Amino acid sequence: MELLSRMPAQELHAISGNPTGATFPVVESRAVDVAGARLHVGVSGDGPDVVVLSGGPGCVHYLERDGLAVPGHRSWFPEPRGVGRSGGGPHDMERAVADLEAIRESLGVDSWVVVGHSWGSDLAVRYAVDRPAAVTGVVGLAGRGPQRDRTWSEAYEAGSPTEPAVEIEVARDVWASLSESFTEWIHRPDLWSGLAACDVPVHLVAAGADVRPSWPLQQLAALLPRGRFSVVPDVPHDFWATDPTVWVATVAQALAEL
Repeated sequence: MELLSRMPAQELHAISGNPTGATFPVVESRAVDVAGARLHVGVSGDGPDVVVLSGGPGCVHYLERDGLAVPGHRSWFPEPRGVGRSGGGPHDMERAVADLEAIRESLGVDSWVVVGHSWGSDLAVRYAVDRPAAVTGVVGLAGRGPQRDRTWSEAYEAGSPTEPAVEIEVARDVWASLSESFTEWIHRPDLWSGLAACDVPVHLVAAGADVRPSWPLQQLAALLPRGRFSVVPDVPHDFWATDPTVWVATVAQALAEL
């Protein structure tokens, strides 16, 4: 496991407290056996079910913190296969979606809203397209969108040195396999027709100070039948870390508006 440098460790630890002043239950740890691997799943709170997906791909579940869970919901935090506390190893997006479905069924959840950050936003969209009956809605924050555009990558590479420093553990082999699978997915001939036919409500949220251009999210929101796009002003890509109160408020509002 390596560190993906994108906040010093002491600051990361500090935000695991309670940035909003609300009362949060402690995140409980569960284990679910799926296709030969024991997968870690955290759970916090009570209410409508929300599954929260971290980014990377291949990052540990940095969003699994009491202070980042939205009050009034039961939040599930699955750590990806082959990452952190979960067994298994490199896999593709199809397996990632199948893992989410197996976890949902094992937990006895009929359907849930999927909240994803960064890569997690892109996986959430794929999940909604592939398994719409299981997904009540999607809130995708600071995603990439289904593209490998050169000008987008150039803008990201030029701006990345100016981003706030954050350190997150990442499994490089999982990163590589899921990155390759993402490229295969966006090259599929039925990609755009599948997205255009997806009737799941999807709210895509851009971070206003993110160095990653937001035009792919705007295009995707315009294509999806129930797509919506909005911007949170003046926050960077990892605003769950730099502005946790804004993060919780943003997710809470997006969930309320689905």
